[in-house]
Amino acid sequence: MKYRQLNIEEREAIQAMRWEKRSIRYMAKILDRQPSTISREIKRNGTTMYIPRMAQMRAETRIQERGHRRRLKDARVRRYVERKLRRRWSPEAIAGRLNSDHPEWRHAVSPEAIYQYIYAPFGINALPPRDDLRSCLRRHHRIRKKKGVCHGNRGPIAGRISIEQRPWEVETRKTLGHWEGDSIISRQSVVLLNSLVERKSGLLKLSRVENGTSAATAETVVRRLGELPSRLRQTMTVDNGHEHADHLKVTKKIGTKIFFCHVYRSCERGTNENTNGLVREYFPKKTDFALVSAAEIARVEHELNCRPRKRLGYLTPLEVFNRGVALKG
Repeated sequence: MKYRQLNIEEREAIQAMRWEKRSIRYMAKILDRQPSTISREIKRNGTTMYIPRMAQMRAETRIQERGHRRRLKDARVRRYVERKLRRRWSPEAIAGRLNSDHPEWRHAVSPEAIYQYIYAPFGINALPPRDDLRSCLRRHHRIRKKKGVCHGNRGPIAGRISIEQRPWEVETRKTLGHWEGDSIISRQSVVLLNSLVERKSGLLKLSRVENGTSAATAETVVRRLGELPSRLRQTMTVDNGHEHADHLKVTKKIGTKIFFCHVYRSCERGTNENTNGLVREYFPKKTDFALVSAAEIARVEHELNCRPRKRLGYLTPLEVFNRGVALKG
């Protein structure tokens, strides 16, 4: 028989029978319950004074918490984390500074624990009640996406070369010809944008791709980088998206060697990620790229290539790229 939680009427009856000094077996018989159920209820909710309303509230709280592990149980840690989040600190920065700011607390909090606290239920029904903190993150979602979940039967990318094998010269950003590549997707259609960014200059090549297949992406990369001399298209660094599965065809046709980042390490393509953020200023999320013309994409590409950048001494990517080409003659 399926177990039923005690209700408030039964708890009030338990209180009345305790006043009458009735035995647990007598209570169980009157309520048609097991003696163990009555015994457990009394031990949980008051061996000296049993208050039905308080017992009911505790039972409802236990049910609400069931299956959910509370994060940041210490109230001082919660206040510290929430205060820093509202100052736009990242969970990594908060976790890194907590122990040095308050070594007396003896609490080691990981960035993951803070993320789980942020995305845990919030509002008046939260435990404890709190505000929605998701907006304090630089990049946030309505619900947190699980990492390591592969959608579809994609399989490994053949011939994948890790970024660990990429020449050190690429990291220095001292020479032109090293690119980062990515796809900017739209949930509204299969049409997407391919962005290629040169690491030293920040020059952007933004192209429309009619579908997200690896063949279409490889064709776009070959067309855009193939316009350049070979010394200006030496390497390209990409993520592990399956649209890059035809990377060997790119290398065969134009000689550009392609390296793959570690999984979930977008910082290894930081120039590309930041540039994609600038592109999103023109094409926000939910933009249907099928309705965006090639002329509009070319206009955005030109505007971003002509926008001064602080890291370039307020030169534009186009100026830095063209100067580098001119110096080589």
